[in-house]
Amino acid sequence: MASASEQLASNMNFGVFAKAKELQQRLLFTLFILVVYRIGTFVPVPGMDMSAFQAAFQSGGGGLLTRLNMFAGGAVERMAIFALNVMPYISASIIMTLMKGSLPSLKELDKDGEQGRKQINQYTRYLTVFLAAFQAYGIARALQATEGAVINPGMFFEASTVITLVGGTMFLMWLGEQVTARGVGNGVSLIIFAGIVAELPKALFQSFSLNQQGTISELLLVFIIVLFVALSMLIVFVERAQRRLLVQYPKRQMAGGKTFGGEASFMPLKLNTAGVIPPIFASSLLLLPATFGQLALSGEGGGSGFMTSLLAYIGYGSPVYLTLYAILIVFFCYFYVPYVFKPDDVADNLRKNGGFLPGIRPGERTAKYLTYVLSRLTFIGAIYVAFVCVLPEYIIAQNKGIPPSVAMLIGGMSLLIIVSVTLDTVAQIQSHLIAHQYEGLIKKSRMRRKKK
Repeated sequence: MASASEQLASNMNFGVFAKAKELQQRLLFTLFILVVYRIGTFVPVPGMDMSAFQAAFQSGGGGLLTRLNMFAGGAVERMAIFALNVMPYISASIIMTLMKGSLPSLKELDKDGEQGRKQINQYTRYLTVFLAAFQAYGIARALQATEGAVINPGMFFEASTVITLVGGTMFLMWLGEQVTARGVGNGVSLIIFAGIVAELPKALFQSFSLNQQGTISELLLVFIIVLFVALSMLIVFVERAQRRLLVQYPKRQMAGGKTFGGEASFMPLKLNTAGVIPPIFASSLLLLPATFGQLALSGEGGGSGFMTSLLAYIGYGSPVYLTLYAILIVFFCYFYVPYVFKPDDVADNLRKNGGFLPGIRPGERTAKYLTYVLSRLTFIGAIYVAFVCVLPEYIIAQNKGIPPSVAMLIGGMSLLIIVSVTLDTVAQIQSHLIAHQYEGLIKKSRMRRKKK
């Protein structure tokens, strides 16, 4: 039998949405923030010769630059103030999440409630500034090493570039927080989502143009479209897949002979509990050698032949890169899931509320059983994430005729982000509509009571 919320969700239509004024305001606010973000991706960093830079980008924009450009919504190609996007903030958030499980002081802060979480968020912002400044300095050095890209190279250009790019990242972080608080969906995820989706029309247009020019065959074009659809369907299926554990609550008798409880509910465990964090973190970790290598090669003397050979050996699309990518994804799935779902805390909360899993003793036994189930789900989820992310990368590496923008379009991580953010945003819109319907039902019942 369907629950009350499921019955309400099935009765939703455009009329219900038209009456939800608060939801409409939240959606308009979210769209306004995304428009502001898109405008910022067209504002260039000061001191640049854009024609020379774009010529260099088109000639040497390999996997690294194209991947960063995709997540930044084309801002890297235009060297805009939002070129770093929110990636430093995501990296800082992941690092702080991992540190919360290893540092006792952060553990205590996390248990202090809202005040402790605010302090941890402040530490995350400080770490974001540090990571953004480091990446911005590397970009400034690389730009100065690009012939003709910088009008007046020197310390002033480096300082202005670092300040501009760090300021752009912090502004985007603030916009994301505003969307989360006053809009619909997770603000940071929506900004990344908007950047990827904004590049989709360009990638599709480029694919058909190259097909007309004869660069891409009809068979390869059809294969790209089929792969895109098949991976999207697989991601939707797995992201909605759940393992539901039955939770039973015993009946309790109160004074006066009234009883309550005796209800049964389900604890949903997602097949991919870690979400898109493992591939993002694995990709960021693999990009670190490339970042340091670019700094070394952009220095005086141009670096050594060993550094050039090493970067080519572990470069984007190489067999070593793909192997490390898959291993790191599986590793971070197992490493990150315990921070997202804590079996000990869940078992303790169930025991305090009187709930139990049928056939499993409350407390330690329940925690062990949850850990057992979660480890099996994580194994399937890790294999799925590694398959979705590595398979397109392998196909791209084997087919050099696929242009970089199209290659990133069918990339597993971009599809994971698009589908996951879409599902999450639709679920939040649905929850707002359900809450609006509940409010309407409560108002009607109160009016009926007053009439009586």
